Amino acid sequence: MRHVYEGKTKGVYELDDGNYLLKIKDDVTGENGKIDPGANSIIGELEGMGNASLRMSAYYFEMLNRQGIPTHYINANFEENTMTVKPAKTFGAGLEIICRYKVYGSFLRRYGKYAQKEQDLNSLVEITLKDDDRGDPLITDEALEQLGILQASECKQVKEMTRKISDIIRKDLAAKGLELYDIKFEFGKVNDEIVLIDDISGGNMRVFKDGKQVDPLELSRLVVK
Repeated sequence: MRHVYEGKTKGVYELDDGNYLLKIKDDVTGENGKIDPGANSIIGELEGMGNASLRMSAYYFEMLNRQGIPTHYINANFEENTMTVKPAKTFGAGLEIICRYKVYGSFLRRYGKYAQKEQDLNSLVEITLKDDDRGDPLITDEALEQLGILQASECKQVKEMTRKISDIIRKDLAAKGLELYDIKFEFGKVNDEIVLIDDISGGNMRVFKDGKQVDPLELSRLVVK
C-alpha cells in the first residue's frame, strides 16, 4: 500500500490491486470556530466524525449503486474508518459540483442584492474549481470547455447526474424529517465512464431540522440508524 495524498478530511492510499483506500479523518471544516461544509479551512477534530462520515457515505453510495448510478465505491470498513474505491481520474485538478435548493452561504453572499436568505431554488447547479488558494472560484460551462477541463457534453452529463443524485438524497432526508438546503459532489472517470467519487457525508451538505442546521455528526446519527 502506497500513500498518495493527504487531504483535509481523508488520506489516500494506492492498493496493490490498483484500487484505492480512503482513510477518513475526524477533521472538520469551518469558519470562526463554527462547522461549515462550505468552508475550506480545518477548524479542528470532532471525535467520531470520520466514522460517521464513512457510515453515511456507505449508506448513500450503496443506495445509488442499487439504483444504477455509477460511483467509485467498492466497500467500507467501519472498524478502520476506510473506504475502498475504484481508481478514478478527476477533471483537471478537481471540480466541486453544488446543487442548491435554498439561498444560503456563499450563494447569499454573492447574490444578496437579488436574493433573500432561504429563498427557494430549483435544483440550481454551480461548478467551482478545487483551488483553496483562490477560494474555490466559480467557473462557467464555456470556461470549462475552453480550458480543456470538461467538454460541453460532459458538463451537461455531470449536471444531470448531480440533479438526479441530489433528488434521491433529498427525498431520503425528507422521509426522515430533514430538509436539504445544498449539497456538493465530485465526479471523475473510471474507464472513460463519468462516476460519482469522493464521499457523501454531513461535511458536504447543509441539512436543517425544525428550522435549525443539523451538525454533521448528528446528521449521520439521524440518517444511518
